[in-house]
Amino acid sequence: MKDYEAGFTLRLVMPFLLAYGLDIQKMFHFSFERLTLMPRAIEAMRAIRGLMPLFVISTSYQPYLKALAGLIGLSWECIVCTKISLENVKLDERIVRRLREIAEWVISLGEIEEFDFDTINRLNEVFFKEFFEEPIVQIMKGVHPIGSKGKRAAVIEIAKRTGSSLEEVIYVGDSITDCEALREVRLSGGLAIAFNPNRYALQEAEVVCLSEDASPLVVFGYLFLKGGKEEVIKAVMNWNEQYLLKRGVPPEWLTKGEVGLIERENLEFWTLRSESFRKEVRGVKIGELG
Repeated sequence: MKDYEAGFTLRLVMPFLLAYGLDIQKMFHFSFERLTLMPRAIEAMRAIRGLMPLFVISTSYQPYLKALAGLIGLSWECIVCTKISLENVKLDERIVRRLREIAEWVISLGEIEEFDFDTINRLNEVFFKEFFEEPIVQIMKGVHPIGSKGKRAAVIEIAKRTGSSLEEVIYVGDSITDCEALREVRLSGGLAIAFNPNRYALQEAEVVCLSEDASPLVVFGYLFLKGGKEEVIKAVMNWNEQYLLKRGVPPEWLTKGEVGLIERENLEFWTLRSESFRKEVRGVKIGELG
């Protein structure tokens, strides 16, 4: 589809959510109750915020980010995400039935084979033809995704707003929607970190980190504050507890994890290692944190 980019899927999902009775308020409460984060993510974000300005740039829906911002005490001005404006959208029973029919059909498909062109063509017909008719298209227009281009633009705008150059920026990403921002920061001399990434983010970053919790992000923050990108690169090349303690990293943030510099020669190794590791990592529901 013309102008399609990573993150656009959020537009396609929203009509189904409305058809099953969700609204913005319900989405917020659901997000707050079911919010799942990596271990130590909240503590890490609070610690980093104490070291330097912290911003969250996410493709996720606005209600989810509002729940997250409330938990970590982050100002809404420091959040960039997919905005939703659906106040005047009404779905009649016919459209609701049709959307539920489509949802049940899609679920019944299971995993689609790469060369199952009949199914792929039918999906394209539904999502890129039927969904662009009234009133579903109005729902689509009310969702404003922050995709790959949006994240890149957000990083540039935030740097200007804070009076910083991109050399003074750490960008942490893990997915295809982070590619353009990672590339922009890396090429501008900043620190681009692929954290538990997929292959797309890995290709655009300079440093890779695989960890079961968010502690290494705080380590990167302390090192960057001490000596910028060069300090982080040196630490990555000498990553061990003794070295990090000597560089002033508080012991409570030292944790097991794998880090490395991404180079052409080791890209395939890190790709295989990271995609395997991603399947092992599990988040923790906020309600279970105590």
